[in-house]
Amino acid sequence: MAEGLGFEEALAALEERVRRIESGELALEDALTLYEEGVALAERCHDQLDAAEERVTKLRQGAHGIEEMPVEDRPAD
Repeated sequence: MAEGLGFEEALAALEERVRRIESGELALEDALTLYEEGVALAERCHDQLDAAEERVTKLRQGAHGIEEMPVEDRPAD
């Protein structure tokens, strides 16, 4: 279900499930189903954030011209 969703769509779907669970108006089985779906959506969001972090780089002038530098290696501004 979470497959193929973009980050924003997955996050919106996760928030909707949280709202429904927090309403307290669901039967236990329905709440458990929504919880399981929410876990899958949260994992999808986490995976997408991890992938985005890997892509984020900063260009810098190095000894061999312009080089990409991963965010975690970037000096503080």
